[in-house]
This record gives sequence, C-alpha cells and structure tokens, in this order.
Amino acid sequence: MPFTPHGKHLIAGERIAGETTFASTPAHGPAHDYAVGTPDLVNRAVEAAEAAFAAYAATSRAARAEFLDAIADEIDARGPEITEIGTQETGLPEGRLEGERGRTVGQMRLFADHIRGGDYLDIRHDAAMPDRAPAPRPDLVMIQRPIGPVAVFGASNFPLAFSVGGGDTAAALAAGCPVVVKGHSAHPGTGEIVAEAIRAAAVRTDMPAGVFSLIQGGDRKVGQALVQHPLIKAVGFTGSLAGGRALFDLCAQRPEPIPFFGELGSVNPMFVLDHAAARRGEEIGKGWAGSLVMGAGQFCTNPGIAIVTEGEGAERMIAAAAAALKDVQPQVMLTDGIAEAYGEGRKRVSGAADVQPVQVADAEGRQAAPALYQTTGAAFLANPELHHEVFGPLGLVVRAASKDEALQIARGLEGQLTVTMHMDDEDMEDARALAPVLERKAGRILVNGYPTGVEVVDSMVHGGPYPASTNFGATSVGTLSIRRFLRPVCYQNMPAGLMPESIGD
Repeated sequence: MPFTPHGKHLIAGERIAGETTFASTPAHGPAHDYAVGTPDLVNRAVEAAEAAFAAYAATSRAARAEFLDAIADEIDARGPEITEIGTQETGLPEGRLEGERGRTVGQMRLFADHIRGGDYLDIRHDAAMPDRAPAPRPDLVMIQRPIGPVAVFGASNFPLAFSVGGGDTAAALAAGCPVVVKGHSAHPGTGEIVAEAIRAAAVRTDMPAGVFSLIQGGDRKVGQALVQHPLIKAVGFTGSLAGGRALFDLCAQRPEPIPFFGELGSVNPMFVLDHAAARRGEEIGKGWAGSLVMGAGQFCTNPGIAIVTEGEGAERMIAAAAAALKDVQPQVMLTDGIAEAYGEGRKRVSGAADVQPVQVADAEGRQAAPALYQTTGAAFLANPELHHEVFGPLGLVVRAASKDEALQIARGLEGQLTVTMHMDDEDMEDARALAPVLERKAGRILVNGYPTGVEVVDSMVHGGPYPASTNFGATSVGTLSIRRFLRPVCYQNMPAGLMPESIGD
C-alpha cells in the first residue's frame, strides 16, 4: 500500500490539525495536504518543551542514550515509507535517500555512545583547601549543563540528515534539551514520518511528551515566532545566507539574545598547486567535475571554485572537467525555487565582466544542467559577486597569473566550510605559505580530495568563519556539535545530593 501521510502537526505527542493546509509540490507522484503552522502553535509547542525541560534535563546519560538509540531503530523501521515519499518529494534517487537515512540513524547511535562515556561534560574539580593561607579555597566543580528548549529549522537539501531528526535535533536531545522543529515545506511527508518515529521512541523510553514537537509549513511569521519566543534558548539552522542572517538578527535583537547556530553555505574553494596541476591536471579536473554534479550540486560543501596558476597543467585540468561535464544529463533539483535560484546564479556569473563559458548546457523547469565558467585572477579579485555561492552544479575556474596572485585570492576569501589543496610533494613549500592563510578561512582543510563527503565522527568540523556559519567556534556535524546546547556551571561547596547525577559518576 502506498504511504498516505496524515498531514498534521505533532505537538508534545499529539497530532494537531491546522486551520488551513498547503499542498506539497513533489518532483513526481501525488501531492498531499499538510497543516499550516501558526504562531499560536509555536507557543503551544514551546511551552510544552519548557514544561518537559526539568524532567528531561535530569534524565541520566544512559536513559538519553537509550532514547537516541530508540529513535534510530524507529526511523530504520520506517525505512521503506521514508524512501517512497522522500524520493517523490525531492526527486533524489532511492540510493541517496537510503544512504542519508543510514547517516541519520548512525549519528543518533554515535551520539548515544558518546554521551554514555561522559567526556563531553568536561567535568573539572578543584578540591577544597581549608588550611590554605592567607585564605582557604572552596570546593569547586564545573560541568556542562543543558540550556533549555532548542528550535531547529529543517533544511531543504537534506530531508533526513539536516532536518526533523537530523544533526541539530540529535545534538540537542543528546545534550538534554527538548526540541521544537519547524519542518521544511519541500519535504513535509518525509518530516512527518521521522517525527512519528521520534514520538514512538519517546513513548517507548518513557520520555516526557514535550521533549519533541514538529510544526509543519507556515510563513515567515512562524519562524520569527519560534526564534523570538522567550522560552527558546538556542536555534539550529541550515539554509540560505539571506534567510539565516534574518533569523540571526532576530535572535540578537531579543530582550534576551540567544545563540543562533546557522550554517549558511560556502563556495568551498580548491587551490590546485603547480606540480599537482602539471602531473595530475586531467585527473583533478575529472574528479572535480564528479564532485560538482553530485546530487545536482545541492551540497553545502560543493566545491564551486577552483584556483589554478596559468600553464599547461591548468589547461589539461579545465579540458578534463569540461569533457566530463559534457556527458552529464540534467538532474531534478529539490524544489522549483532552488532550480529558479540556480538559473539566476548562472546568469549572475555568466554576465560578469571577464567571465567566459567553458562548458554550459541548458535545462528547463526543475531540471538543472551543469555549467563551467572561467575567469582571471584579477577579475575575481575585482568582483566580490563572483565569490558568492551558486547552489547547484556550477563551477568557476579562476586562472591566477602567479603563485602570489593565488595567495592574494586566498587572503581575500570570506569564511568557508571547507578549503582544499591539491598538491604533490614538490608543492610543499607553496603549501606551507598557503596553509596558514586557509586555516583562518575554513573549518575543514583537505589535501588531495573533494569536500562533498562529510564524515559523522568525533573529529569532524562542519562550520567556519562567517558567512559559512554564524558561530566559528561550533560545528553542526560530529559529536562536538552537542556542546552547542550546553553551558558550563560551577558548583561551589555544593552538597553531593544537590549536584547533577553525572558528577557523582
């Protein structure tokens, strides 16, 4: 039987119908109606989260780990339904949805194992010294504590890993914070199924009902009401620079400003050093093309810009990339709006001064065809518009006149999620000059690879200086992401019976 969604919000364990509905716009398959969110529903969900906070924050690490593992089990149990409606809504192939589901449940289980160990609490103890002169020292214990209800905005490009049950939700729940999610209207059915999985896991592990809520759809007033609600203590967001910056400003303007952990995109530049270009230019160009078109280029880590010094190696790299892209057929984009924005981005790049097409194909409607352009280093330095992300399968080659110009380009970059150096052993001297510059520009630096794969592990950093993210000290992927929703508390001369359970451990 085909899956038919109920189309309701899920607030503190209850399915709530909306006064109005919106119709989904799937890439293929039937459309369904979903309830529209309102500020009143936001208030209801947030108040339920606050009511649940004290009990949930007081749960043991073992109990929260069991909850996270149960969520992973419940999502996996609904795998066929998720794949069915997820492919319809997004146009993504089955393999991509199934792989993303594996990543989603994998990070839930990783976080469960991580919090069982307790290291993330960073417990520090300075024992009392009553006989110290000239003044005694009190007993001091520091531990990380959950901050309160967290708002999460579902992302358009990852219907599972960065949406209802994605990394922000997993991190907040691991930290001990209830979550209120504003679902993305591009994949409301997928979000509904995942929300039902979390609801089932909460019941199964006896968690308070308000630990999780999903509000579907809604206009900007819904998102504004969520980030401005006085009981919300932090926000997790993955999306556009314009949308994220607007929400960030609202968080800062509150009577009580709160942290906004926004991941806002990146061009993820690649620097192809001279010896690598001369020896492996064709290989690098072909690999770059494959990375550009993966998922129709709809990854925040898509390497949209390649900087290479003029020469024969650069020519071979560009030719190989163009040849590889020529054989790529148009791909369905996630939404009509994303496809339209990609088209506008292509016009912006192609219309810029001193930009020439290398390999460009056309597509219509929700389809996207890859596009490769080139420009000079001088033109790139003179035009900041060329530094901005085009969300989709577009690549821009920047032909630097010299190593010094390539270094100047690196110094002029804005914050990035990733930067890459393609280098051989003979490029080490140039890489030593470049690496300290790139370290200040990005959260992840790669050598001889492509950034579109993000490992969900302890050491991963998915963030970077603004505008890649709004908090350069945080990551939205990996176990360090849990720390975003904790704050340090020091207990002075506190009786053991009053301190958090984890300190006793």
